[in-house]
Amino acid sequence: MRDSLLIIEDETLLGNELARYFRKQKWETTLVCSLTEARKCLVEEGIDPLVVLSDMNLPDGNALDFLEQLKETTNSTEWLFLTGYGSVTDSVRAVRLGAYDFIEKPCELKRLNMLVEGAARSARAQRRLEIQAQEQNDKYSIRMLVGKSKAICLLREMIMQVSQVPFSSLIITGETGTGKGLITNILHYSGSRAKGPLIEINCAALPRELLESELFGYEAGAFTGAKKRHRGLFEQAHTGTLFLDEIGEMDLELQGKLLKAVEELRIRRLGGEHEIDVDVQIIAATNKDLHYEVSIGAFRQDLYHRLNVISLHVPPLRERMDDLRELLLLFIAENNAKSNKNIRVIPESVAKKLASYHWPGNIRELRNIIERCVLLATGDIFPEQWLQLPNRSSKPTAATENGIFLPLDGTLTLLDMEKYIIQKVLARSDNNVTAAARMLGTSRETLRYRVQKYHLNV
Repeated sequence: MRDSLLIIEDETLLGNELARYFRKQKWETTLVCSLTEARKCLVEEGIDPLVVLSDMNLPDGNALDFLEQLKETTNSTEWLFLTGYGSVTDSVRAVRLGAYDFIEKPCELKRLNMLVEGAARSARAQRRLEIQAQEQNDKYSIRMLVGKSKAICLLREMIMQVSQVPFSSLIITGETGTGKGLITNILHYSGSRAKGPLIEINCAALPRELLESELFGYEAGAFTGAKKRHRGLFEQAHTGTLFLDEIGEMDLELQGKLLKAVEELRIRRLGGEHEIDVDVQIIAATNKDLHYEVSIGAFRQDLYHRLNVISLHVPPLRERMDDLRELLLLFIAENNAKSNKNIRVIPESVAKKLASYHWPGNIRELRNIIERCVLLATGDIFPEQWLQLPNRSSKPTAATENGIFLPLDGTLTLLDMEKYIIQKVLARSDNNVTAAARMLGTSRETLRYRVQKYHLNV
């Protein structure tokens, strides 16, 4: 398919000469002599030229006014303007409207051809970026949050609602591997900042000093080894989203500096003298209970309340086992395509093993297990021998009337154990909080807080 060029020129001889020349250069050329005809081509007929070459002043109006009216319609088209008498005002306005160039007549055809080719390269690059952005948007659409369980349907509904509003900050909570990163991508690419950057940093992966310099940037000479200026992640995320993963691991002193940046949307590079305005939305994620971290002094209360404008909780896989089958089929299909396999049959014994497993690693663990099994499969049957799930029961069971058995094999996190103990004690006391608190050696208030924390029904 040839590149298309729209020429808008009211001088008949010049217009025909230009059209003839660019057709020889293998351009699919359309020639019109007025803005009315140009509007008909662009709006009614849906012609999408790579480049528009237009005279500045036409019988029915000014081409700059025309560009301003159609700016959204022709966003990925480059405009070149020809004029018999150029003015500084027109040239400045043309640049502000996004025109590629502003040329005075007469202009040699070879030079004009070079400018048109340059404009075409720029337009192609813009269109490639738009296609990539659209692919990214499709990759992280709300459809990627798979499942029909009640918990995931409520979460999906909340995400769709949140993505349509210009929130300043948001906290996503959930265990490791539940998909907090996926939800961040969905929120970014479904929202008003989709065209802006999404910048991510894991707060647990870097020591305090390095994390500070990464977030806020630094000037040359700010510290040993700072040879040149470095733009921090706040600046890099300007007009987009900054994702602070594992924010519960951030140093308390650095939390104070982060609070100021989030509240004022201003940062100062290390060693810098001036503050820099930034326009970012903040998404923070953690596998910790920040409310509890605040109560023990491990997380700043003011930062927690500033970030917690909206809160989303991602349920662990064991609380949405209704979605297991759908997730299993999705991951098998993905890995079939990736590794050129053709697994189509899932034995009943495999389904039972997967359904009875506790999934401490959540979706991430499931995805990795499915990937291993598909890679090592030799036929169209899902290979049970490569599941390699622990043989022991992943759920704790009561051992005696006055005690509780808890497996110490890594299948349960500390929080899981605490939740399970509270559930068992409440069950034994017929949901009598006072009796349960006495059995656990704690106060009613503390136990009520834990009941609310784990969303237990009493």
